[in-house]
Amino acid sequence: MTTYVLKVIFYLSETGNEPVREWLRELPSEDKRQIGEDIKTAQLGWPLGKPLIRKIEKDLWEVRTRLESGIARVFFTVDGEYLILLHGFIKKSQKTPQNELKTALTRLGNYKRGRK
Repeated sequence: MTTYVLKVIFYLSETGNEPVREWLRELPSEDKRQIGEDIKTAQLGWPLGKPLIRKIEKDLWEVRTRLESGIARVFFTVDGEYLILLHGFIKKSQKTPQNELKTALTRLGNYKRGRK
């Protein structure tokens, strides 16, 4: 299997926001650093699997980062040479909350519709 370096970009909402970038800005610096390292690992080593990356469904994966405060998840998609960060949150329970998954899937749909 060939690995290649992806370019990481943040999902851009219709209102011009970058929700994942904004979420990351609010986190403690150590959490940001750890999540950034894991995203970089995915960027440099794609395709990867567990324990770092888990496929959620077609065109949707998550980066899984263990933090002092819990477990961070960053949902993303891969489009050609781009890794698009769609949604990030801190997981409080074993199961991924449906509203978090729904947010990621909505953004994935918006991204795909906006792509020409």
